[in-house]
Amino acid sequence: MDQIQKIKTMIQPVLQQQKCSLYDLKWVQDGKMRILQVSVMYPDGSMDIDTCAAISEGISSLLDESDVITHEYFLEVCSPGAERELRNEQEIKDAVGEYVFVKLKDPKAGMDCVKGTLLDVNEEGLTIEYMAKAVRKKIVIDPQNVALIRLSVKI
Repeated sequence: MDQIQKIKTMIQPVLQQQKCSLYDLKWVQDGKMRILQVSVMYPDGSMDIDTCAAISEGISSLLDESDVITHEYFLEVCSPGAERELRNEQEIKDAVGEYVFVKLKDPKAGMDCVKGTLLDVNEEGLTIEYMAKAVRKKIVIDPQNVALIRLSVKI
């Protein structure tokens, strides 16, 4: 088991205690500084600073007691953000009803990207309702044509 997997396993009780899930765990290099970045969220995708602080304290204690990390590092516990990437089919299905940004591999209907409400995800593809010159339109996108999909903030 590699280091990241060991850490993921070790921190699960802390996350469960706070009723959160792990979105991502990775090492980030910032100059000479190594940062262990832990992105967490509630089941509804939200997060608050008090919970991040509590999780940070719990994880920090666990890591200090173990020998999993032998070098100096900073621990950063954060939210994945309001515009987080949807990385797999389940995350995409969970985002039905949300406003999303989709970057296409091959343009469709003259567009290389679409911003709109994700209406449905099924075997036909992703159905998105978007606005084009004050007219509501729908587009069905083949999942194989999706280069990137993330939540988006509607302005």
